[in-house]
Amino acid sequence: MRLVTAGGPTEAGVIEGALEIALEPGWKTYWRDPGDAGVPPSIDVSRSRNVAAATLSFPAPERFDDGVAAWAGYEGPVAFPVAFRLADPAAPTTIAADVFLGVCKAICIPLQARLTVDPAAGSNEAIDAELVAAASAALPGSERPDFSARIVSLDDKTLTVAASVPAGTASAELFVAGADGFMFGTPERLEGDGGVGFSLPVLAQPDTPAGGSALPYTLVTAQGAVSGMLALPETSERTP
Repeated sequence: MRLVTAGGPTEAGVIEGALEIALEPGWKTYWRDPGDAGVPPSIDVSRSRNVAAATLSFPAPERFDDGVAAWAGYEGPVAFPVAFRLADPAAPTTIAADVFLGVCKAICIPLQARLTVDPAAGSNEAIDAELVAAASAALPGSERPDFSARIVSLDDKTLTVAASVPAGTASAELFVAGADGFMFGTPERLEGDGGVGFSLPVLAQPDTPAGGSALPYTLVTAQGAVSGMLALPETSERTP
């Protein structure tokens, strides 16, 4: 596991980086929502100098079923883009990142690492910039009218989602990340003449959801993948 950056900050005061996980054959790691038993990747930069925040982005995952549970993740080497937002773009910066994630084969093993990067060092700048660019290029695209998902209904037991996919798409898979107290089971595809739909069991939800709540999702097809946010209906608009 290593952390690299692509050089100096952008005009927006962000240093682009990538967290690379070199998994050996047969090993897997988790997506942003690993189910009820996995460990999602996380990064803490509070020990850093001049770094206000770090945001991980996630490539499109795969679905795995180990016979006990179904979960979303990655098999083989994977790189997560990381955006480091600086407190002062003109000030010296040292990234000190505490990384926590889980890897699994027969069992899940939580891993912790402390990784330090000086973005100004630049000893392998060209190689590191290539890795960061490749990690960003592997991300799902942004949702668009002909390739996106939206919530149809939500009640105490089921979340129903409708998806728009490119013409000629033979299969599609939906990944929804729980947020703000929500947790969902594995989506089941709904067949019908009205397009592509998915039904997700509601495993947990808050008594009083935060206003404007939304759920991160990734929609994957053979033609590619997109990510976006599923806006939750207000409580008064939900299916009884």
